[in-house]
Amino acid sequence: MDPKNQRESFGSRLGFILVSAGCAIGIGNVWRFPTVTGQYGGGIFVLFYLLFLVLMGLPVLTMELAVGRAGRGAARSAYKALEPGGSKWHIHGWFCMVGCVLLMMYYTTVSGWMVDYFFRFLTGSFDGLTSEQAAGVFGEMLSNPVEMVFWMVVITLAGFVVCGRGLQGGLEKVGKWMMSALLVLILVLVVHSFTLSGAGEGLAFYLLPDWSRATGQGLGSVITAAMNQSFFTLSLGIGAIEIFGSYMDRRFTLPGEAARICVLDTIVAVCAGLIIFPACFSFGISPDAGPSLIFITLPNVFTNMAGGRLWGALFFLFMTFASFSTVIAVFENIIACARENFGWDRRRACLVGAAALVVLGLPCALGYNVWSGIQPLGAGSTVLDFEDFLVSNVLLPGGSLVYLLFCVTKWGWGFDKYTAECNTGSGPKMPQWVKPYFKYVLPVLIAVILVQGLL
Repeated sequence: MDPKNQRESFGSRLGFILVSAGCAIGIGNVWRFPTVTGQYGGGIFVLFYLLFLVLMGLPVLTMELAVGRAGRGAARSAYKALEPGGSKWHIHGWFCMVGCVLLMMYYTTVSGWMVDYFFRFLTGSFDGLTSEQAAGVFGEMLSNPVEMVFWMVVITLAGFVVCGRGLQGGLEKVGKWMMSALLVLILVLVVHSFTLSGAGEGLAFYLLPDWSRATGQGLGSVITAAMNQSFFTLSLGIGAIEIFGSYMDRRFTLPGEAARICVLDTIVAVCAGLIIFPACFSFGISPDAGPSLIFITLPNVFTNMAGGRLWGALFFLFMTFASFSTVIAVFENIIACARENFGWDRRRACLVGAAALVVLGLPCALGYNVWSGIQPLGAGSTVLDFEDFLVSNVLLPGGSLVYLLFCVTKWGWGFDKYTAECNTGSGPKMPQWVKPYFKYVLPVLIAVILVQGLL
């Protein structure tokens, strides 16, 4: 029997929103958003980010959800159900599956770092370490192939075990619990950060508009950075969100549901900065970009903080939930693609998927040690850098452009059918007056991101 004839669905609206937000909320929210906000003028960057989230991220999010809900399948199946006869839009469905697999080839390794650090703080491994020793732990972890592979395998197997229990019994149940716990953890960590001595200075640096910092970077750079962040934060373009549209009912309009996902995603991103900046300013440590912020700067902060073992453990538990919620959401898309494209049942898709991703995750996990000589983007680069470049700079913007053109052009599904699906149900509607913007302006903005990423 065609798997689509027995399509699963979410048990509740809350389940859909929390699982979809969990897919969007990831480690990039925590180590990228606060850094670029501080770098590009604080509140000025936040205002531009929110503007572009509404102008770019939200529309493409509704498009992925609309294709999924109307097509009732993973990307390839949904395209085939909706595309005009003789067209080949469904080919993009294969790229979506490849994109999800490629994303998980390195994301499971990075998620493993979070679990590793959680247990290190929980067991007191950082107790009594000097700043240099605490900073050196990250390098020691990366250079240990057994440790790197072990945590990657744990994350991969755990993810497929959750997804193997079905949509409602596995993904929705665990996703709701993890996202609820994540939001509670954020609240606890933010309140604690507000009690630190440098809280006021850190919050001012983070959120107050600073034109000198913004103009120092160049206003064009601020706008471009905000455009990039608002777009990439939702993980659009590879069908990771689209699959959850296929599990939705039609009681509520898509602009309202998409807005709720964006709000949750933004709350987590902003709160990450509320946790990080007061802590860094309290202990005189400059917040750096990328992984060094999470794995070198913050452990130094926690080791110098009263009760640092507890706060470090709670922070990396929060990071574990943020990353693992993305893992199980993307795994669900991979499983759905395998079931629909190859006719497998869920159990077989999980077994094959787990085995494949353990093997495919090895180049990233070993790229910092045994295979460190492989430097695909030039001296000093890693396998992770290359895999991330392909996903972030090629597949996400390129895929989003395909979804957009499919939804608004006469050669695809078409604007009228897209908006009809968008506006089915109760809630905010997608207005007709956005059609010229969607057809002629938004494709150019996404193309600019694509070209910029490639250059």
